[in-house]
Amino acid sequence: MEYRELAVPGAWEITPKQFGDPRGVFLEWFKSAPFGDAAGHAFDLQQANLSVSAAGVLRGIHFADVPPGQAKYVTCARGAVLDVVVDIRVGSPTFGQWDSVLLDDVDRRAIYLAEGLGHAFMSLEDDSTVLYLCSAGYAPGREHGIHPLDPTVGIDWPTTGRDGRPITPQLSEKDTAAPTLEQALADGLLPQHADVEAYLATLRG
Repeated sequence: MEYRELAVPGAWEITPKQFGDPRGVFLEWFKSAPFGDAAGHAFDLQQANLSVSAAGVLRGIHFADVPPGQAKYVTCARGAVLDVVVDIRVGSPTFGQWDSVLLDDVDRRAIYLAEGLGHAFMSLEDDSTVLYLCSAGYAPGREHGIHPLDPTVGIDWPTTGRDGRPITPQLSEKDTAAPTLEQALADGLLPQHADVEAYLATLRG
């Protein structure tokens, strides 16, 4: 299992070792020890989610108030998605920047996003199945979104699926109504970098 920190600090791409034979494939998609080495603390699993998405479905950009925020460890068990992390921490040196990882059923990578980061993905194939390990349970009152097509963020979303056919972004009503990054900043919805770092320090002990 290899960890590679992304351009947004606090996010990692995780590449597992796969063991295959005529029966199929086995891999470890999460291990506590290497996670702790990368993040500097244990992963406190509080909820596990699963979503199935048609090609073109775009979910995000989602984030939660810090503390406690909601860290996510995400993989794609079937199909393919472009998974994106956005730095929405006010005062961060990389505020507004994003990075991405292709999660699919070939390389079977995962991505980890620490508390205070924005998360989104686009499905590149029908029935793409995404698994999320979450450090906190769902709490509607402290969860927010930013419009995933906000030109200020400027995410380079794919225009074709894994089969090469054109895809069109499909957003939920909630994500369609989400504010831009600038609006979220003006409304005081975004986490402060200093608050996030202070909270992470408590996790590291």
